Amino acid sequence: MSTQTPSRSSWLKPALIGAAVLAIAVAGYASLARSTPAPDVTFIDIKGNKISSQNLRGKVFMVNFWATSCATCVKEMPQMVETYNKFKGEGMEFIAVAMKYDPPNYVLSYAETRQLPFTVALDSAGDIAKAYGDVTLTPTTFVIDKEGKIIKRYVGEPDFQALHKLLQKTIAG
Repeated sequence: MSTQTPSRSSWLKPALIGAAVLAIAVAGYASLARSTPAPDVTFIDIKGNKISSQNLRGKVFMVNFWATSCATCVKEMPQMVETYNKFKGEGMEFIAVAMKYDPPNYVLSYAETRQLPFTVALDSAGDIAKAYGDVTLTPTTFVIDKEGKIIKRYVGEPDFQALHKLLQKTIAG
C-alpha cells in the first residue's frame, strides 16, 4: 500500500481546465445576457399617449426607471437630459418610467418644472417594471439596440462617459 500524496501536477491541470471551462461559461452567459430581447411593452406617457416598444425597433433607446423620491434619480436626471440631447439627433429615444409608488401628480410636476425633453411614462400598475425583470431599485437604466435587444443594464447612476461611448458605438452600428 502506497502512502504517496498526489503530485501537484496531477491535480493542478484538472483544476486549471475546470477554471477555464467556468470562465468560458461565465463569458457565454454574459454575452447572452447582453443580447436579451427587451420586453414587448406599451408605455403610457404623462399626457396619455401610448408608445409601443415595437414602434421603437430600428432605434437605439434607453429606458430609465426612476422616482421623484429617489435622491440618486434626481441627481442623475440633468445628466440624463444632457445624454438625450446629445444623441436625439442621431435617432436615440429615451423613456423615463416613473415607478408605481410615485404619485402621478409628483411625476407630472417634476417633468414640467424641469422641462424634461424626453418621454416620461407612468407605470401605475408596475407591469413595465415587472416585464423588465421585476425592477425594484431606482435608478435602473436599460440601453436597447436597434434590434430590440438589451445590451446594458445600469443599477444606480451610470458612468456617463462610458454610457456615451456605448451609445455612440451602438448608434453607429
